[in-house]
Amino acid sequence: MLWGCFSAAGTGRLAEIEGKMNVAKYRDILDENLLQSALDLRLGRRFTLQQDNDPKHTANITKEWLHNNSVTVFEWPSQSPDLNPIEHLWRDLKMAVHQRLPSNLTELERICKEEWQMIPKSRCEKLVASFPKRLMAVLDQKGASIKY
Repeated sequence: MLWGCFSAAGTGRLAEIEGKMNVAKYRDILDENLLQSALDLRLGRRFTLQQDNDPKHTANITKEWLHNNSVTVFEWPSQSPDLNPIEHLWRDLKMAVHQRLPSNLTELERICKEEWQMIPKSRCEKLVASFPKRLMAVLDQKGASIKY
């Protein structure tokens, strides 16, 4: 399992999740990756985090970390894959990794990180720019799935 982030400026860090994800691991991932990704992408401290309503994301320990680090969180409906732009990047990553045919876990992890970094900034920009259009399409469908 992987954790990753991106903005219109490109992809941020990609972190491996060893074992079962729990709230403490999620907080550690944020602590080790989120703010550094924002710096690497030259976002400074002025960014909004979008995450779904997974219990790890909404747990008090996570909310406390986000508050203590002055991270603004975008309110997000649960079960909204049509709106979650990172899902498109996960699909892109999966297809790119599949083409390289990793033969073991170490190779898989290395290839994932390489391919994540090779996702073009233009792809990230397009996903961010398409958000209002996707939002309107979901609203027009009264919350039902859309083709995108």
